[in-house]
Amino acid sequence: MRICSAQPHDLAKLLDFRREAAAWLSRLGTDQWQRPYPADKLLATIEAGEVFMVRDGDVTAATITLTPMAEEGLWTADELREPSLFINKLTVARTHAGQDLGGRLLDWAGDRGQRAGARWLRLDAWTTNNGLQAYYLRHGFRHVRTVNQGTAVNGGPRVSGWLAQRATMRIEHGFIDETTPPEMLHTP
Repeated sequence: MRICSAQPHDLAKLLDFRREAAAWLSRLGTDQWQRPYPADKLLATIEAGEVFMVRDGDVTAATITLTPMAEEGLWTADELREPSLFINKLTVARTHAGQDLGGRLLDWAGDRGQRAGARWLRLDAWTTNNGLQAYYLRHGFRHVRTVNQGTAVNGGPRVSGWLAQRATMRIEHGFIDETTPPEMLHTP
C-alpha cells in the first residue's frame, strides 16, 4: 500500500468516504460525524497539503489529516508552544477494516512528526465515542483531559474534546510513502 497527498480532484471521493464512515458510526450507535462536513473546509486542507490517502492499488483504503494547526479552544498556551502535529479525520474504508490500517497510519503520522521535528502527535476524539477513545489508548496515546461544553480553553461547545497525545518516534509503518519528505516541512 502507498500513501500520497490528496489532490483537489479527490474532494468528492473524500466527502463520500466521510459519509460512509458516518453511516457506519451511526450503526454503532454514535452521533459522531452526523453533520455534513463543509466541502470548502476540506478543500482548503487538501490544498494546504494536510490530507493524505492510503491507496491499495486503485482503491482508497484510508485517509488522515495531519496538520501543525490545533483546533481552537482545545489545547493550552503552554501545550501549543510544544512542537506538535495534530491528527484529524482518520478514516479507514470498511473494505479494509480489521487489518490495523489505522494503527499503521498512526505510526506513519508519528514517524512523519518525528522527522519534521515535532515532539507530540495529538488528537481530539468524540467525547461520547468510548470505543474510539479505547482504540487510541491501545495505540499508545495517553488521555490528557476531556474538554466538554463550556470548558474549552476559549469557551464554547465541544463534541470532539477528548484530548490525547503520544510522543512522535521513528517507526516502521510499512507504507510506500509518496508524500513530500517531512524534513522539508516546517513545524511551528
